[in-house]
Amino acid sequence: MFKRILFFAYGSFSYVVFLGTFLYAIGFIGNFGVPTTLDGPATGPLGLSLAIDAGLLTLFAVQHSVMARKWFKEWWTKIVPKPIERSTYVLFSSVALILLFLLWRPLGGVVWSVEDPTGSLVLRGLFAFGWALILYSTFLINHFDLFGMRQVWRYLVGKPEEGLGFTTPGPYRLVRHPLYVGWLFAFWMTPVMTFAHLLFSVATTAYILLAIQFEERDLVREFGDSYEEYRRSVPMLMPSLRKRGSKPSPAIAKAAGSSFLKEEETT
Repeated sequence: MFKRILFFAYGSFSYVVFLGTFLYAIGFIGNFGVPTTLDGPATGPLGLSLAIDAGLLTLFAVQHSVMARKWFKEWWTKIVPKPIERSTYVLFSSVALILLFLLWRPLGGVVWSVEDPTGSLVLRGLFAFGWALILYSTFLINHFDLFGMRQVWRYLVGKPEEGLGFTTPGPYRLVRHPLYVGWLFAFWMTPVMTFAHLLFSVATTAYILLAIQFEERDLVREFGDSYEEYRRSVPMLMPSLRKRGSKPSPAIAKAAGSSFLKEEETT
């Protein structure tokens, strides 16, 4: 019983760290309410700052993607018990982001600045919409399963692992990756685009587009023709005005719930 309680405490700790990191990220990217932010005056030589920022982004991308791959999980769960595998992934992802928050070097300079109050308000509203879409999408694909709490709770009460039902696909009828759409709004919707913000946005967008290719390859391998049909009928990131076919099956809709914080459990 002690082991079960310990695993639950570990999972709870990882989840709390994630929540703090998620909230800090809003202020970090939006430049309000936190000690360190994405934008600001240059704090050192341009070349060194670029190298540090690029290294931090690369560290997060490698950790986030490699630890989500099936071959890594098969090896990793020989070391880390399966009930806390996802909590460990969430904790490592949070630590990578915390390092980015602490060590990020603003570069100064402005690419664009929207001075019109209405235009600035619209961009701020779209920024908030992006974060709301991210959070909403996590609950559509089972928020607590995504961040490890369901696994440690079931282990605590002695329930075996089992598949999840999925009955409300919501925005997954419009695009295959609404959570990534939310991240793109959060990254790009700003009234003041600095050089550091542009570097961050371009790098994370490139990562998202690359991650989708890996994820969908795994999903096709997992679900075969069913996912191919879903991919043909539902756009990747931009909703289509054309009439769509039948609603995707719950299993496929759930599998399509890709996440910038935690990639598919099927990968």
